[in-house]
Amino acid sequence: MRPAPGEVLHFSEDPTIERFVPHVAPTSRQTEAYVWAVDAPRCPDYWFPRDCPRGMAWVVPTTTVVDRDRIVGAGCGTRVHAIEYAWLPALQSVRLYAYRLPAAPFRYLGPTETHAMVATELVTPLGPPEPVGNLLALHEAADIQLRLLPNLWPWWDQVTRSTLAFSGIRLRNARPRVHPQTS
Repeated sequence: MRPAPGEVLHFSEDPTIERFVPHVAPTSRQTEAYVWAVDAPRCPDYWFPRDCPRGMAWVVPTTTVVDRDRIVGAGCGTRVHAIEYAWLPALQSVRLYAYRLPAAPFRYLGPTETHAMVATELVTPLGPPEPVGNLLALHEAADIQLRLLPNLWPWWDQVTRSTLAFSGIRLRNARPRVHPQTS
């Protein structure tokens, strides 16, 4: 599920959106009203239920072999996504839709922020939303490892201290951090 040339995608659990109106998202650090979308490389970041906390890490040219093997796993590809076990039923049952939007009104949020694209004007989809389908199958077809963890934080802390590129979405919805017991 990726955009065609000249398109970006917006993923939603709502199949009834007829037009996208710029707004300030309640959780956004941005104060300007935007319509949000993603380009092809960032689509896999949204192959999840909306509120599902997830961490994603991928190999870049500056990634060390040690970090790749430690975080992604030796012989396990170049990208890994992680969610908590508690979110697996939602991942398997969510009905997610992709809206194809014209790319022209969109720009990257900033020169170094390529995780999302934004438009400041009303955007009408190019057609009806498309069901995204089986999210596990999408990960498999894209050769992206999907890891299930009891708690995201220990893994996430390792990722953010590594040489891999990474992104975390809805981490505020993850289970609380587990602190080691002292004896």
